[in-house]
Amino acid sequence: MKYHKIILAGGNGQLGKALAGHYKDTAEEVIILSRKAAPAKDNIKTLVWDGHTLGDWAKELEGADLLVNLCGKNVNCRYTKENREEIIRSRVEPTRLLGKVVDGLVNPPKLWVNAASATIYRHAEDRPQDEETGEIGYGFSIDVCKQWEQAFFETETPHTRKVALRISIVLGHNEGALPRLINLVKAGMGGHQGDGQQYVSWVHEQDVVKCTEWLLQHPEINGVLNCTAPNPIKNTDLMKELRHACGVLFGLPAPAWLLEMGAALIGTETELILKSRWVLPKCLLDAGFEFQFAKVEHAIKDIISIRA
Repeated sequence: MKYHKIILAGGNGQLGKALAGHYKDTAEEVIILSRKAAPAKDNIKTLVWDGHTLGDWAKELEGADLLVNLCGKNVNCRYTKENREEIIRSRVEPTRLLGKVVDGLVNPPKLWVNAASATIYRHAEDRPQDEETGEIGYGFSIDVCKQWEQAFFETETPHTRKVALRISIVLGHNEGALPRLINLVKAGMGGHQGDGQQYVSWVHEQDVVKCTEWLLQHPEINGVLNCTAPNPIKNTDLMKELRHACGVLFGLPAPAWLLEMGAALIGTETELILKSRWVLPKCLLDAGFEFQFAKVEHAIKDIISIRA
């Protein structure tokens, strides 16, 4: 085996499952920290934690090659006071708890990758945003991102390298944004949203997985990284690609006012659709990382072929 132990905190979601599926073949042991118990399967073991208090799970981080923290309430909800508080708490508290544990270990993880979000950058239709020249935005979602990263970097871990992975919208086989968009297309509602000119930064889930292992092999890399495919696409073009992939000739557009009504009905926020996220992975590209899925049409085709 290439690795001894991989730890996935909050590893029951879309990315966690993809990471576990990858590392089970290259690591002696994959440990998922989850709020819900689950039976062991092959070399994948689930340990119960609440993300807020110490427990027997903490000693399992000793000697790990990689710790990936994916904890955080899904932002696909209405931003009520209660939801806002939980969105922040579910990210900040587990991150701080892991920082305390890592700081106290004799043999801490070699690398700690903490999920972050590419939505930290401002609404951008004029130019792309990268790690060096990107401008931080404003508003609730950006405040969440800033507090999340602050909690990650506030603890010094001299024996554990840290990378905050600013991940864009993840395209995956079973969960996330893409299955919902495909359902819209098949229902005849796959036209552009808003004016369709907002950029969509995206990344295939397998490229996120690939990025974590690439980071293990590049000890010179640390700090903040944008994890997003190098070819963002406008919303109108994304929907066109989805219609083409699904064999649907036409899709009704959804103006902003209609999206506001629909978002209220289904319990979400239009920001998730209308904000222009034009983010580039400059640091990854400069360091030689190669994306398996650099163009959205290839990512969509791969995902639809697996779902079929």
